[in-house]
Amino acid sequence: MSTYSVAEARNQLSALIERAEAGEDVVITRHGRPVVALRAIERDPLSAGAALAWLRAADRGPSCGRDAAETLSEIRDEDWR
Repeated sequence: MSTYSVAEARNQLSALIERAEAGEDVVITRHGRPVVALRAIERDPLSAGAALAWLRAADRGPSCGRDAAETLSEIRDEDWR
């Protein structure tokens, strides 16, 4: 675990983000007390093949007769319901 003051973190933010993405624990302190911990967000990206299979199963793939804009709008709107 590496520790940085707020001032140090401000000057090195990009490098600290890269360290956190690489799995390192990064802690930012204020007046010597830990206040923030940086860590990477865990992602579970779909492979292109899995994404296409999902779209086809949902009747939204390239062969469903709709264009990409219609498909994306529909998917977006479903998420807000």
